[in-house]
Amino acid sequence: MGSHGGHDAEDVKKMKILCLHGFRTSGSFLKKQISKWDPSIFAHFDLDFLDGLFPAGGKSEIEGVFPPPYFEWFQFNPDFTEYTNLEECISYLSQYITKHGPFHGFLGFSQGAALSGLLLGYQAQGKVLQDHPPMKLFISIAGSKFRKRSIADVAYKETIKGVKSVHFIGAKDWLRLPSEELATAFEDPLIIRHPQGHTVPRLDEEATEQLKNWVEELQLVETSKMLLEDDVGAKDGKENYKTQQVLENAKGSEEEGALNIKIENREVETVQASMSDLSI
Repeated sequence: MGSHGGHDAEDVKKMKILCLHGFRTSGSFLKKQISKWDPSIFAHFDLDFLDGLFPAGGKSEIEGVFPPPYFEWFQFNPDFTEYTNLEECISYLSQYITKHGPFHGFLGFSQGAALSGLLLGYQAQGKVLQDHPPMKLFISIAGSKFRKRSIADVAYKETIKGVKSVHFIGAKDWLRLPSEELATAFEDPLIIRHPQGHTVPRLDEEATEQLKNWVEELQLVETSKMLLEDDVGAKDGKENYKTQQVLENAKGSEEEGALNIKIENREVETVQASMSDLSI
C-alpha cells in the first residue's frame, strides 16, 4: 500500500539502528537480551547486531550462559582512562556505517553504549562520519563517557543536539553514575530508571509505555520530515516542468522568428530579382 509522495508505509516507518554489544559478549547475545522487551517496540526498526572487531582477550562473564564466540570492541585499563585499539575500532565502525548505511542511530549496552555515545559526539564535532547523514537517535543501556581528557574534550565539548536519546540506568549498576554523566551529554535526554544491576533490564509496564511513547515521537518526526521532503520534491518537480515549458516555448518562438526572417529575406530577394529583370 503506497503513501504520500510515493513512499511506502514501511519506508516511512523503518529506522535502521546499529546495535553494539557489551564487553566480551556478541551481537547475538545483545539480540537475545533485547528480546525480553515488548517486540512491538522495535517493530518499525531495522536492527543490525554487529560483532566486535576483536575476539575476547579473556574470560567472558556469559560463559556457560550463552555460547561463544565472544568479542570486544577495544581494550582499556581499570580506570577506563587508557584505551588500546580504540582508533582502529572507530575506523572500522565508520567504514561499516558508511558501507551499510545510512543508519538513523545506535542502540548500545555497556561498552557498546559508551562507544555509541563517543561516535555521536565525534560526528557532531565533524571528526567522523562527515559524509553520513547526522544520526538521530540513541538507546543507551548502562553506558558511560570516555574519561580520557583528550577524547572527552572533543566528544563532549558541547551538548549533543539533534539526537533523541533514551538512557536506561540501573539502581544497582556499578556504572550508575557514569550512565548519569553520559545522559548529560545529550540535549533533553529521556532517563528510564530500573531497580536492577548492570544488565539489559526487564521493563515493567511503566517503562515499556515510556519507551513506546519515545519511539512513537521518533516515528512522527521522521514521517513528518519525509513527507515534507516529498512536498518539496513535488514542488521542485512542478517548477522544473514549468521551466522546461518556458524554455520549450522560448525555443519554439525563436525558431518561429528565425523562420519568419528567412521568409522575409526570401521575399526581399524575389522582389530584388524581379526589379533586376525589369531594369534589363
